[in-house]
Amino acid sequence: MEKPLTQHLRPDGKPLSLKEYEQVGGYQALKKVVKMTPQEVQTLVKDSNLKGRGGAGFNTGLKWSFVPMNVPKPKYLIANADEMEPGTFKDRVLLEQTPHQLIEGMIIAAFAIQASEAFVFLRWAYKTAAEEIERAIHEAHEAGYLGKNIAGSGFELEMHLHTGVGRYMCGEETALLNSLEGKRATPRAKPPFPQVSGLFGKPTIVNNVETLCCLPHIVNNGAEWFKKLSLTQDAGTKIYGVSGKVKKPGAWELPMGVTLRELIEEHAGGMQDGLKFRGALPGGASTDFLVEEHLDVKMDFASVAAVGSRLGTGTVVVLDDQTCPVGFVKNLEHFFAQESCGFCTPCREGLPWIEKILESIENGKGREEDIKLLDAHTRLLGPGNTFCALAPGAMEPLQSALKYFRNDFEKHVKEKGCPHSKKSKYQIAN
Repeated sequence: MEKPLTQHLRPDGKPLSLKEYEQVGGYQALKKVVKMTPQEVQTLVKDSNLKGRGGAGFNTGLKWSFVPMNVPKPKYLIANADEMEPGTFKDRVLLEQTPHQLIEGMIIAAFAIQASEAFVFLRWAYKTAAEEIERAIHEAHEAGYLGKNIAGSGFELEMHLHTGVGRYMCGEETALLNSLEGKRATPRAKPPFPQVSGLFGKPTIVNNVETLCCLPHIVNNGAEWFKKLSLTQDAGTKIYGVSGKVKKPGAWELPMGVTLRELIEEHAGGMQDGLKFRGALPGGASTDFLVEEHLDVKMDFASVAAVGSRLGTGTVVVLDDQTCPVGFVKNLEHFFAQESCGFCTPCREGLPWIEKILESIENGKGREEDIKLLDAHTRLLGPGNTFCALAPGAMEPLQSALKYFRNDFEKHVKEKGCPHSKKSKYQIAN
């Protein structure tokens, strides 16, 4: 089984130096790319069917093709390393342990759109990643992989590390751009799209860390090789993660399209002793629950969507039979409520209200009509009713919990409290 993204990770978690990265083939793809045309690079990546690993799943090469080429500098390339989605930690592995792989991928992407400046927009809490990225950028610059006349090609690129302030909203690319400009992190109206008018009004591409790390391997091995790594029509490998009350939580690079069952039972070691699987969020906190009947679903974009959820980041959050689903969802809605940027009324006012209703139900003060209110909010805060996707994403775990675990909500109301707390002291899965 090929694992291009993680094949050179060390057991001690230490990153490869520039010299060590070069010894295992690092920056060879960059040397190939600068001998190609930007259009050839775009076509190669488009043909590879590399889809965005940040959650959207849009074809990367196609996204690049929307950038106007014959316009004055500057143009910008940004690595979205904010990774604020609860339950998601896949990019952290790459940032801390393979920083040069990210930098090489960013240079390739920048060449493809002819960007002259690049930023790594990093989550503030990733202190180790910040140190490693800063060091790797310096090493790459000293070696001539950044700066002027890269690899003797005439192409030039400057790269900077920017540490965010810890707002979930910055995962939305236009809010990220506002934050990078020193403004409040609120989303922008589209159109214009960032590919045409992004950072400081200039053409800009924002790609996820895992997406960018795939690029050197696609250049070195070709589009067909990348597609054959997968078990399904979605190409490549994927870094999947599992958290919750499993025996071996963690992250693994696997072929795109492994089943949810394989992830949980084989790689994560199954449920902890005495616990049973009840459900899982397949791609971070803002995805719909999957339950036991979905364990054999293939973890790719199309297959997960076909059963009513989203692959998202591919990092699974497991719910066990001794953790209260009402408390579980209340914990998530608390996060989303505090992370709302406050720009639009449904999100600003609706999410705190939902949190209060859930808290009331959990504490034994809920009413039957509260469950109907929650049902209504999943529609009122759904797609098309808010300015961006934060509130609709927050509704996904709630609406699916009401679908699959409705009996738990009703028991809370009838029994005037959480039935799970009467059995055992539960913990909310993170």
